[in-house]
Amino acid sequence: MLRIGEFSKLSRISIRMLRHYDELGLLTPETTDPLTGYRYYSEAQLFTAGRINALKAMGFRLCDAAEALRCWEDRAALERCLLARRETARLQAEEAAQRLRLLDTALKRLRKDEPMKYDVSIKTIPERYVASVRQIIPSYELEGQLWSIFLKETAHLRIQDGDPCLCVALFYDGEYKERDVDVEIQKSVKGTYPDTEHVKFKTMPKVEVASAVCKGSYDQIGEVNAAVAAWVEANGYAFDGTAFNIYHVSPYDTDDPDEFVTEVCYPVRKK
Repeated sequence: MLRIGEFSKLSRISIRMLRHYDELGLLTPETTDPLTGYRYYSEAQLFTAGRINALKAMGFRLCDAAEALRCWEDRAALERCLLARRETARLQAEEAAQRLRLLDTALKRLRKDEPMKYDVSIKTIPERYVASVRQIIPSYELEGQLWSIFLKETAHLRIQDGDPCLCVALFYDGEYKERDVDVEIQKSVKGTYPDTEHVKFKTMPKVEVASAVCKGSYDQIGEVNAAVAAWVEANGYAFDGTAFNIYHVSPYDTDDPDEFVTEVCYPVRKK
């Protein structure tokens, strides 16, 4: 048997944490002297301590580590625990990468010592015939799901691009939503085609919009929206319909976010 100090040294877990693990029922001493209160651990418990250290290194919280320990001998159950933790770590990595991109963009603009400027103008988007997919999707970032559906269901139709060929995303929610967002994607096409399960063909009427073009990642869309809103107010217009983006250069065309070209469009009317 090992006293708590000896076990601490061998397991590389502090005495304070060993006592905490005992309180949580995560790693209980083999025996406790009823007179002195000294905790004694068995040598076999060093394997459990090693598993706890490994789980913590993988990012498991203590409550989740306890669940993983309970199913350690069940390979299928343990695999499910590890896969769930891996997905959590992947999402956290994506969030961290996004924060780094925002910081890099802010630093780049700060060092240039120049504000981002967007030119807003009034234009008319002409009537066009489009192939469209509209669904409720988990978040704005997953818009690519709709384009994947479009490509899959129209591959056999040999669709001809419209002239001009506009790739558009419309956002129907009247507010910004963190999840379950109503989005429609459209591509201008020539000819007539039968509807598929999710792809519908229709004619979009011409629409007058206030628009601004930005080059670079989608992180700056909020600033573009602010520029358009300020212009609309200053020039005697009012918003009048569903906002949409036109993708002139999209992730489909390049993997470099700095090369994206997006036109933000808000339908408007004169007050």
